[in-house]
Amino acid sequence: MSVLIHPTYFPSIAQCIAIVNTDTVVFETDDNFLKQTYRNRCYIYGANGKLTLNIPVVHSQKNRQKYKDVKIFNDENWQSLHWKSLLSAYRTSPFFEYYEDELQPLFTNKSEFILDHNLKCMEVILDCLQLELNTSKTQTYKSVEETHSDYRFLVHAKKEITQNLEPYTQVFGDKHGFIPNLSILDLLFNEGPNTLNYLESQTLIRP
Repeated sequence: MSVLIHPTYFPSIAQCIAIVNTDTVVFETDDNFLKQTYRNRCYIYGANGKLTLNIPVVHSQKNRQKYKDVKIFNDENWQSLHWKSLLSAYRTSPFFEYYEDELQPLFTNKSEFILDHNLKCMEVILDCLQLELNTSKTQTYKSVEETHSDYRFLVHAKKEITQNLEPYTQVFGDKHGFIPNLSILDLLFNEGPNTLNYLESQTLIRP
């Protein structure tokens, strides 16, 4: 069964669970951009607990703006700040150096549009996971999806469904305990090649 999902900024672990359990992913690219979602943010585990990495975007004067038309506000040096945050959070993790070279260009090469950047992030993550999937993009927006298994609900960062995910070792776990469903980067840096096994063994709760 193919899945329909939003391309997001370094997707959450829940999104990656949906992705690894299929061979065909359809990216939702024709919807409206909404605030408070994973479209322009991800969560990592910093020294003080859960940390938000937020991509600044150019807000339109229109009430509604298509996701694919939203531009990144590149006047802010957000890429450098995000990379420094990742270094601070994960340089002591077991597998940071293993993926560092593959990820770093995403924090130096600029994209004009948030959707384009997120698709690049998704491509790199699939490479890191060594996953070969058939991917395509939506051409029109449908509020009710009947062709694909609909996982678009996973884009919500503030009103997401709590997933019962199995704990794994995290860098600052001794300080703050296990924090579930962070960005896939947290799982990659801590579990490395075992990441795919972890994702395939989890079950998602759906609305």
